[in-house]
Amino acid sequence: MESINIYQAQTQLSNLLQRVALGEEIIIANGGVPVAKLVPFQEEQKSRPLGIDRGKFTTPDDFNAPLSDEIINSFYGEES
Repeated sequence: MESINIYQAQTQLSNLLQRVALGEEIIIANGGVPVAKLVPFQEEQKSRPLGIDRGKFTTPDDFNAPLSDEIINSFYGEES
């Protein structure tokens, strides 16, 4: 990833945008300190409809049952 200063970005913007459109990412720095990153534009993903995976998973009957002492102890790094 290339880093350029603000002056270069101002004078070469068209060229930089062409490179970014091809997938390159470019850092813009001010006095050597990164302040921005040019990246290719991506459309936001549309939300998925609710219930698309309905029926692919069922909740076990013991889902809300208390955990065994062995499992609880493993959370605390203790051996059973």
